[in-house]
Amino acid sequence: IRRAAFVPCPSGLRAPSRRQRPRPQRAGGAAFLRSPALRQFNMDSEAMSTCKKARAEAASVVSTDRLSNLPPEIKGDILSRLNVEEAVRTSTLSSTWRDAWTDMPVISLCDGNLARTKFVTLVDMVLLLHKGTIEEFDISGNKNYHDEFGRWMIMLSRKSPKSVIIKLNSGPRYKIPSCLFSIGDLEYLHLENCIISLPRAFQGFKSLTDLTLKLFSSTDKDIQNLISFCPALTDLILDSFEGINRLNIKAPKLDYLYVEGDFEDIKLDAPNLEVAFLSLDKAYQSVPIAHDKESYVKQSLGSLSVIETLTINGFFLKYLSKGCIHTKLPAVFTHLESVRIMICLWDQRQVLTACSLFQNAPNLKKLEMWSFPWSILGRDEDQVGIQGLNLQLQMDHLVMASVNHFGGLDCEVDFVAKLLSWAPALEELKIDWKGEMECSMVLAKLLALPRASTRAKVIVTF
Repeated sequence: IRRAAFVPCPSGLRAPSRRQRPRPQRAGGAAFLRSPALRQFNMDSEAMSTCKKARAEAASVVSTDRLSNLPPEIKGDILSRLNVEEAVRTSTLSSTWRDAWTDMPVISLCDGNLARTKFVTLVDMVLLLHKGTIEEFDISGNKNYHDEFGRWMIMLSRKSPKSVIIKLNSGPRYKIPSCLFSIGDLEYLHLENCIISLPRAFQGFKSLTDLTLKLFSSTDKDIQNLISFCPALTDLILDSFEGINRLNIKAPKLDYLYVEGDFEDIKLDAPNLEVAFLSLDKAYQSVPIAHDKESYVKQSLGSLSVIETLTINGFFLKYLSKGCIHTKLPAVFTHLESVRIMICLWDQRQVLTACSLFQNAPNLKKLEMWSFPWSILGRDEDQVGIQGLNLQLQMDHLVMASVNHFGGLDCEVDFVAKLLSWAPALEELKIDWKGEMECSMVLAKLLALPRASTRAKVIVTF
């Protein structure tokens, strides 16, 4: 390696000695703190610290148990969408969910596919451990729970629910214990497969608006008191009952009524009733009474001054026709616009009763009729024609009419002829043919009938 030659510096360009060399100035004290570099460094450090803090908080939120921190109202909404068995299982989610189901306001229990013992345990646990207020209680099952029913009702009555639905339809009827009739705040009551026997101390359900009783037995007095001691009652359903001979319904605020069962007599006092379905199951209870001056139409329907929709089913029209038939009733059904009626058109008394009803409904717009088939009654005598009856009605507002189960009998054709002559505003008459005879001759008669309305169309379906 060749060593570099030493070249002496000219006298004018000598490098300064160590003492003579300028020492670099060190920034210190206040000058250092005021330097732009440090200010930039501090700003960068603060930004990094903020970012780290934000990342830490985000990581903390992600790692937090969100289900445990849900507001109570959200938990309640989630639980309300589950059945009780599923709601109880949420107690395993976390410590805050352990007792959440015990505050559920709506309890719905159904045995479904559960074994009987498991369902009994579930119902006992729910009624025993529930801490909050039960607004609605619904229990249904297809197994026998007669041994546990009384215990359940006692525990339920202590919760003071506002709505109770009991549908236990297996085995003999359940006798409703007196404790259930002591729930003063009850607003909705639905009972099936039960025996209604009011306790002597029954004070009524002052807040009850909806009452449904199905497949039940009771007495005239108990059912009358139960209804009359519910002054706020607006909806009443009595379906398939036994033990009631004379049904007396007095309900000043009632606007919906459904009655279907076996009874000998019915009296309605419901001035605000708007919708009524009345059906009598057996005909033998409606045999006409000789020299009977009682008007059953007046007794049953006379107070229904604001009725809008009326359905007469089964043998109820025959019941109405067994007494004195008035062409004019004390009450005029000015609000009645829709009538659905099952009628034996070969029975003159039923036809006259129906016409009495039509005559007192001046604003009737829709009429649906079911011609009672003979096969149900097993009647063998000749049909009675109505052609000779002096029936003069004016149904000025009738627009739609139908006759179902039309068999092609002469009495049916005669009534259709009357109907077409009474309705000048009729637009459509539908006939549902169910007859077994040759229909061509009958159809020819129907199409040839004169019509008061030039727009009336006769439609026959098979």
